[in-house]
Amino acid sequence: MLIPYQSLDNETLHNLIESFILREGTDYGEAEISLNEKSQKVRLQIESGAVLILYSELSESVTLIAKEQFNAQTMQ
Repeated sequence: MLIPYQSLDNETLHNLIESFILREGTDYGEAEISLNEKSQKVRLQIESGAVLILYSELSESVTLIAKEQFNAQTMQ
């Protein structure tokens, strides 16, 4: 189930983004980017619709997923 980011309070969205970044261990190349900068970039992607918030009823968990990846999974 997709969760509209607007339905989450600001702190919840912030915590979800940070949790995702820390869990994924994203690598941004040679230049080190702060957690705050990474969070801002992910938030912009969520606000633009490029990244979606997905709740899994099966695992009772929330994750972030690229819109293209979500669309590819739902087309199978």
